[in-house]
Amino acid sequence: MNDTPLNVPPEKIPQHVAIIMDGNGRWAISRGLPRVAGHKAGTENLRRVIRSTVEFGIKYLTIYAFSTENWGRPPEEVQGLMGILQDVIDRELNELHDEGVQLRHIGRLERLDPKIQAKVLHAIELTKNNDRLILNIAWNYGGRDEIICAIQKILKDGIAPDDVTSELVSRYLFTVGVPDPDLVIRTSGELRISNFLIWQAAYSEWYVTPTFWPDFDKDEYRRALEIFAQRDRRYGGVSEAVANKARNG
Repeated sequence: MNDTPLNVPPEKIPQHVAIIMDGNGRWAISRGLPRVAGHKAGTENLRRVIRSTVEFGIKYLTIYAFSTENWGRPPEEVQGLMGILQDVIDRELNELHDEGVQLRHIGRLERLDPKIQAKVLHAIELTKNNDRLILNIAWNYGGRDEIICAIQKILKDGIAPDDVTSELVSRYLFTVGVPDPDLVIRTSGELRISNFLIWQAAYSEWYVTPTFWPDFDKDEYRRALEIFAQRDRRYGGVSEAVANKARNG
């Protein structure tokens, strides 16, 4: 891997990148390894991607680590993933804290083992004042579940129907206070959103690569950002060039 500079003007660097880290299991199987070995390799790669995110000047990173549907995987794989989560917190927390990374959790903690919940909450509390990078870890997260949770809270708070706006709903989501992702990256080549940030990613740009997550390196990350910088984000409208042409006849 070379260390070619990012060829993107500062104003074109996304503020928030979200990543669906897909392909760990297939990466392992292609090497004759158990699926959990792929998850461990993916965790090792996450450290490198976080470092690259900081170097590229991105402020927010959201990673899809464990979905509400992942509980349906084989018990030994789920148990292995839970062990990896604990191991990552134990090994990486202090270094992430020293590097100015603020850890946040999006999703529901309730279903996790109380010991894991305590470690996650400790990590959040320890890093809450860091601001070099905001790292959202989506663990036991589902986009539909998030919206249901938001609706339940809105109803509980007695909000009148006419007072429900897009801005209000955003304040009830797990990602409150975080801007919507500018760019969503999905590894392993699958063309689906997999119940990830359904509300927040409504106008995100997407970059899909066939590369499995453990092999998604800094060069591939750079390529995603450079392609993003070439996109014309219209948010349902028309491009500035088209608008100017219309104005000028």
